[in-house]
Amino acid sequence: MAGGKLSARQKMINLMYLVFIAMMAMNMSKEVLSAFGLMESKFADANEATGNRNEAMLTDLKTKGEEKPEEFKIPAARAQQVQIASDKFYKYLETVKADLIKAGKYEVDPETGKLPFEAMDKTDILDEAWFTGDRLTKKGEEFMAQVNEYKSSVKAVLAKDEAYRGESETFEKTFSTEKEVNKDGKKIDWLNYNFQGYPAIASYTKLTALQNDVRVTEANLYNLFLGNTLAEATTLNNYKAIVLADKSAFFAGEKFQGRVVIGKYANVPPTKLVVQGEEVDLSKAIDSTGAATLDFNVGNVGEHDIKGEFTFIENGKELPIPIVANYVVVPRPNSATISADKMNVVYRGVANPMTISFAGVPDNKVNASGAGLSKASGIGKYVMNPGSGREVTINVTATLDDGSKASDQQTFRIKDIPKPTGTIAGQDGIVKLPKRNVEIGTVGAVLEDFVFDLPINVTSFKIKVPGQPTVQVTGTKMNSQAKSAIGRARTGDVIAIFDIKAQITGNASYRLKGVSPVTVEVTN
Repeated sequence: MAGGKLSARQKMINLMYLVFIAMMAMNMSKEVLSAFGLMESKFADANEATGNRNEAMLTDLKTKGEEKPEEFKIPAARAQQVQIASDKFYKYLETVKADLIKAGKYEVDPETGKLPFEAMDKTDILDEAWFTGDRLTKKGEEFMAQVNEYKSSVKAVLAKDEAYRGESETFEKTFSTEKEVNKDGKKIDWLNYNFQGYPAIASYTKLTALQNDVRVTEANLYNLFLGNTLAEATTLNNYKAIVLADKSAFFAGEKFQGRVVIGKYANVPPTKLVVQGEEVDLSKAIDSTGAATLDFNVGNVGEHDIKGEFTFIENGKELPIPIVANYVVVPRPNSATISADKMNVVYRGVANPMTISFAGVPDNKVNASGAGLSKASGIGKYVMNPGSGREVTINVTATLDDGSKASDQQTFRIKDIPKPTGTIAGQDGIVKLPKRNVEIGTVGAVLEDFVFDLPINVTSFKIKVPGQPTVQVTGTKMNSQAKSAIGRARTGDVIAIFDIKAQITGNASYRLKGVSPVTVEVTN
């Protein structure tokens, strides 16, 4: 273009044109090289992010393999085989990239941390390292051996389960090393097609992209192992029939009410658990199966609700799952029921304390009735004040949770308070006392071996001293006439204190039976 019979002006124009074309080519080349560099950076970032996710999935598989070996032990072992093969090949590719940078004497920009993409235009680095004529060098053969070893290791894992066939075919396409057809329509070896004659930055980017294929393959296989176990775990053969009763306690004769569902326990860690208004410490409450252990006071006898909420994270958002259940509290069996069949007795004239309850029914749903029966303070506490007659029957009715009624009754014999025993100076029966002690002594009455500690008040009595007329005394102390008669008694005389009248303190209306007399032998 610049030669021939052209004028000097035309030669100069043609030369400038050539320089312009060369400059355009140089600019285009730099843009292409920069594009490869930008692509390589994106692949590198993606590789780091995918690697982190892969580590998390592998850890999850290992944990599941320990917690549920029957479901996850084999998939976890296969995942570890894939990890070993992938890490080995990934690290090998990293050494190849390092050798390429070293051979080209490329240095990372200290300010940007990036390689000099626009300067990485050499095409002879891998050409000389991997290719010689129509053959591969030892380095080239080593590279292909590493590719094939990685492929064989992964395919050996996938060949162990027919369910992995689809993923195996996808893997084979991704890492196919079959001959490729070039722009001239000729088939050439895979390594030549992808790396021979390319600028260093293009080859470097292709190696990073190959590393990305490794990381993506890892992710796909880990998901496959998790997905396969999930599909297996959700098959109906692995589900259980779970009985959900309307309440956790029933009474004899009552109809069972509840539901039967098909379900499976899931090991999904929650982020929060609230039960009965209190937040539960997940580190202590959640076991290896994902179940939450509840621990709270059950409250009083009767039916109670359990309310709370599980909180999980799904698709980056909190997913609350309500907890709704109930239970029934029955009295703790802390004592045996022992009764003497003939000893169901209440005493007339006494406030007989009674405890009346119905097993499993709260006090406010129990109603007791009977002649002389009244409610006292306290749960299940009553007082029986029997009237006339020989027997009294107490009827008890309970309202159960379903609204139905249950009833029972008990008959008690009514007995009078036994006959009190007279005393003088605190002694009963035949006593020996000096005359002085008799004169100043107090006449009383006691109920010996009675179940109630009743205070008895003596109102009057009679005293007979041998040779002296009978003296009537009011109260508990000797009057002047009684003292005068006692003063005339001689040693050995027997003084009789009889016809003792007494009443229960606080219940003067009840007529006690006659009080037994007391006799005194004068000692001096």
